[in-house]
Amino acid sequence: MRVRTLRPAALLLAAVTAVAGLVVAFGPPEATAATTICEKFGSTKIQGGRYVVENNEWGASDGQCISVSDNGFTITSGNHNVPTNGAPAAYPSIYAGCHYGNCSSGSGLPLQVNRFGTLSSSVAYSTASGSWNASYDLWFDPNPNQSGQNTGAELMIWGSHQGPPQPIGSKVGTASLAGTGWDVWVGNIGWNVISYVRQQTTNSLNLNLAEFANDAVRRGQVQTSWYLTSVQFGFEPWQGGPGLAVNSFSFSPSGDGGGGGPTTTTTTPNPGGPGSCRAAHKVTNSWGSGFTAEVTLTNTGSSTANNWRSTWTAPSGVSVTNGWNATVTQSGSTVTATAPSWSPDLAPGQSVTIGYQANGQAAAPNGFTLNGAQCS
Repeated sequence: MRVRTLRPAALLLAAVTAVAGLVVAFGPPEATAATTICEKFGSTKIQGGRYVVENNEWGASDGQCISVSDNGFTITSGNHNVPTNGAPAAYPSIYAGCHYGNCSSGSGLPLQVNRFGTLSSSVAYSTASGSWNASYDLWFDPNPNQSGQNTGAELMIWGSHQGPPQPIGSKVGTASLAGTGWDVWVGNIGWNVISYVRQQTTNSLNLNLAEFANDAVRRGQVQTSWYLTSVQFGFEPWQGGPGLAVNSFSFSPSGDGGGGGPTTTTTTPNPGGPGSCRAAHKVTNSWGSGFTAEVTLTNTGSSTANNWRSTWTAPSGVSVTNGWNATVTQSGSTVTATAPSWSPDLAPGQSVTIGYQANGQAAAPNGFTLNGAQCS
């Protein structure tokens, strides 16, 4: 049985010393090219602030470093060797949401459990020698704006693991989720910890995380009144570390279960208003093969835009891959953003900012509409 990771608040409040290409733990700048982080709790933001990557060498002092790209990170140094029956050396990770007051943008979090619809997330990663797990870490708290240690529950999803380490607590059964089998472990270390260990290891996951959260609710480990504050994916190394890498990661909440079911409620469009609108487009980050951007829509009419829906024309060669703060899809050159069910209406004078990621050269689209009205 191992003890769970907890980075001490005292260390987070300590002054951060800059080293080789390092960023600080609070208010980190965004990574534009490869960024090296060697400070124990150093972090940086990627993809226009959509995700945060943190080093989090909380359980050892081997000098772990990670190389951060705009898609993820690689552990480059810190060949750990801590006992495999205790706590791991670190949990370098990429996450959406807020962790110890360090927040990404446009994540849709915190989100109350009883409002869950679909929590779509995918990840691809590379493994290496040693003893480790490759795992999601979902944090729940009774307080939607927890600035310190979460006190509700920690839900881990082990996609792969190597060596003797086991989850916290003891095995209580199995579950069939996301089309495959999982061993379920439960423990408590001051907060509930429930872990799902994939029976067949894999190097990629494409999950509706709400399935796991709702299973944890049924097992009494998560309360529907609690809030999901962050969704993380990373590695817990006990031995080794270098070579472990997250190659891609995405998270996007949508829908509204209205009571904790694992189902998704689809809102039927019934556009109303607004008569007029204003649109602004801003590229927030770009790299050789793609970019992230934001579209800010303002209802400048006198009536509410009910179940709002926006369209625009993408420049030639631009293909939208995902979005946040709305459901964003593309057909031909037409991009469509539909309102999330937790915020379906846009009142007069109100604005909404839609984020998206796309392949192609960064360029401004045109032809913006809001519920059929042409935007200026």
